[in-house]
Amino acid sequence: MVGADGAGADEVGADAGRADALLRADIRRLGELLGDTLARQEGRGLLTLVEEVRALVRADDEAAAHKLAGVDVGTATLLARAFATYFHLANITEQAHRARALRRARAARGGWLERAGSRIAAAGVPTGAVAEAAARLAVRPVFTAHPTEAARRSILTKLRAVADHLDAEAAEAALTGTARRDDGRLAELIDLLWLTDELRVHRPEPTDEARNAVYYLRDLARGPVGLVLEDLHAALGGLGVALPATARPLTFGSWIGGDRDGNPYVTPEVTRDVLLLQHEYGLQAAEDLVDDLVGALSVSDRLREVTPALRASLDADLAALPEIEGRLRRNYDSEPYRLKLRAVRAKLAHTRDRLAAGRAPAPGREYADAAALYADLALVRESLAAHGGRLAADGRVATALRTVAACGLGLATLDIREHAEAHHAVLAHRYAALGEVDYAALDRPGRTALLGAELAGRRPLWGADPDLPAGPARTLATFTAVRQAQRRFGADVVESYIVSMTRGADDVLAAAVLAREAGLVDPPAGRASIGLVPLLESSAELAAAGPLLDELLSVPAYRRVVAARGDVQEVMLGYSDSNKDAGIASAQWGIHRAQRALRGAAARHGVRLRLFHGRGGTIGRGGGPTHEAILAQPYGTLDGAIKLTEQGEVISDKYTLPGLARENLELTVAAALEATVLHREPTVPAAQVARWDGAMDVVAAASFEAYRALVDHPDLPAYFWATTPASLLGALNIGSRPARRPDAGAGLGGLRAIPWVFGWTQSRQVVPGWFGVGAGLAAARAAGLGPVLREMYADWRFFRTFLSNMEMTLAKTDLTIARRYVESLAPPSLWPVFDTVRAECERTVAEVLAVTGQAALLDGQPALRRTLAVRDSYLEPLHHLQVALLSQHRTVDRADDARERALLTTVNGIAAGLRNTG
Repeated sequence: MVGADGAGADEVGADAGRADALLRADIRRLGELLGDTLARQEGRGLLTLVEEVRALVRADDEAAAHKLAGVDVGTATLLARAFATYFHLANITEQAHRARALRRARAARGGWLERAGSRIAAAGVPTGAVAEAAARLAVRPVFTAHPTEAARRSILTKLRAVADHLDAEAAEAALTGTARRDDGRLAELIDLLWLTDELRVHRPEPTDEARNAVYYLRDLARGPVGLVLEDLHAALGGLGVALPATARPLTFGSWIGGDRDGNPYVTPEVTRDVLLLQHEYGLQAAEDLVDDLVGALSVSDRLREVTPALRASLDADLAALPEIEGRLRRNYDSEPYRLKLRAVRAKLAHTRDRLAAGRAPAPGREYADAAALYADLALVRESLAAHGGRLAADGRVATALRTVAACGLGLATLDIREHAEAHHAVLAHRYAALGEVDYAALDRPGRTALLGAELAGRRPLWGADPDLPAGPARTLATFTAVRQAQRRFGADVVESYIVSMTRGADDVLAAAVLAREAGLVDPPAGRASIGLVPLLESSAELAAAGPLLDELLSVPAYRRVVAARGDVQEVMLGYSDSNKDAGIASAQWGIHRAQRALRGAAARHGVRLRLFHGRGGTIGRGGGPTHEAILAQPYGTLDGAIKLTEQGEVISDKYTLPGLARENLELTVAAALEATVLHREPTVPAAQVARWDGAMDVVAAASFEAYRALVDHPDLPAYFWATTPASLLGALNIGSRPARRPDAGAGLGGLRAIPWVFGWTQSRQVVPGWFGVGAGLAAARAAGLGPVLREMYADWRFFRTFLSNMEMTLAKTDLTIARRYVESLAPPSLWPVFDTVRAECERTVAEVLAVTGQAALLDGQPALRRTLAVRDSYLEPLHHLQVALLSQHRTVDRADDARERALLTTVNGIAAGLRNTG
């Protein structure tokens, strides 16, 4: 299967043309090897058919569609698999070349953190101010189980091996000047890819999803995390700043096993099992770090002394760990650092046993938490630094310490999430049993007053055995499970309890009262082991964000909870649901406005704001380049601490290859540092901000009106289900969570954002990523704001990033392909909906180009534009197959497993070709 050209968008400098040619050559080579695999495994006829289809798509699209509609299901499956495998190989090759391009850029211009440090130095920020900001730095990517990764880990592992092989060849070529190609190893890997079923047979359980996440987290702990933190240390050192020993500028979070909102499979037992799994892998990563130090620190006490503190610690270890006597003590008798680290290794092994048994830590033999491990390694570093080993102390030992601080013993802190109504249901049952008040009949102000008073007191609402129905009992048991987890794994194993669909202060207070019942918060005592986090998801709640936070922080008992959490209030912003609710322009502007309002409310109450950005992978769910997104936030909203979700295919794209993992982590930390230090105050005059705000208000309002007109159209549900494969998402078995919200009706309102974006993307309409933007921009231009829009594009990072994301989404939209879905799958009575979509798409393209001044989309990124065009020639056969199979699937009475398998294979292939699922 002969490949074609493709390119990454990151090539820089004079070597960009050569890098592009090398990329195209690698993709072509893998395509040829895939062709050999097809002939070897399935016969020459399949390869001939693949090439015939490719040629026919270029020459006569209609004839290609007709031919593909006539193939049998078995052949359709093989064709879909062939094109899907090509995309997997092209994607991993682009990732490998992107990592190389970024390494070249780092060598030429410095890394992300080095460049951020240079901009901070150029701004003349006083050293003290930089030090204060750096001490507050707390970046946390949060891995979620949102089901948008269509590729199995078995596939991803083999693709990683392909990338490693290509990189090894490139490294040898760079060293020797000649490239020695080993096609045999690549052919073997591609054969194994072909023989691996890309479809999951069973729906994954939450523990399966957690296993997938820790695969990435463990690899991050084994290298990229340490490198990024070294870069941060160096960048700050260049500014005359040293981070305090207690600083944790980078940590990781997870929702997997903690996200209960709409997922009945996440139980307290699952939470416990997931935390055990995380700690098993986390302890492995810690053991790897210690083993590296054991191998390196062969310092003899016959040549150099050690500190009394290290000697005393080692003596205590030997007394508590008699198993170290004998061979180990003889081998390392004059090498105290190695002996100490062997003791650390033994304590890690005992800690694994303790966690599995669920017992309290034995002093001296086991670690209660990562802080104790950190303390042991810090003794090693201090002793080395004091006795001739400064370079090692500040080198590999410091890196190990930073990695332990970042990843702990469990790799990631688990967030808990539950729907607001679940907490009210528990309290309604209890207050009804007490006979004190009809809780269910209270309005929001009434509930806020009641719960504020309840939180201020200490009376227990329940005895030892609460009498509750199954649902409320499960909700209450979650809080007990959190308390038990903190006792077992350490206080920081769970830090945040997120309240989905927060619409008022009472929603957060209800969760706080239940947390008090479990002993997690005690306002009178000024104690709180978790923080409560409102999640603002709809346009109405985002518009009311400031008043909502102001009301919540005005409740004295709750304010004491926040004070106990270091005067930090976390607020989560939901990009996906707000986009689905209001359209992308209105939602993005609403989130921007909400951040400003939250900034003001937090400042009025003397509270530091930590924003948690719930961004999806696609533009239609808030995705896009992370570095630009962080720097595009309103000034003063990022005060060191930021959380952001990493979901689905974004995780594999960012973190499969160690080189890309390092770059992606570093650019996130660099953007957070730069925003914290340099974006504290407004950088443009107030009059100009008001002018831009006024223009965005016009854009957002007109966009919202156009979007809601489409979404509220009575024919849209029928059109959506008819013209997209959205009903197949559940059969892909890519996530444990159901696609619809609990108790949702049959319409589109209860459909989650992921299947909503998935359906539109597969059919190439991509409505959530751009619809309404053209109407908004046109309205602003009609109001005489055209010059203002161009000024905004030139001078306002938020607006420029917004339109850049629009370009990418519009470039992936193909209404010629979409029309085939419509005319083949929908009755003519629904075709007018497509006319509306087409008209708005054409208007959006025209309006975006009018603002950017380009002649065509992606004019400024020709390599990317060429890549997308080449991909389209491979995507078209998959779309033709999908349309034909969907038509058969819907018209044949009996179920056909083979046809469904063929359909799901096209879904996988299109997802790989477009680089996103939902």
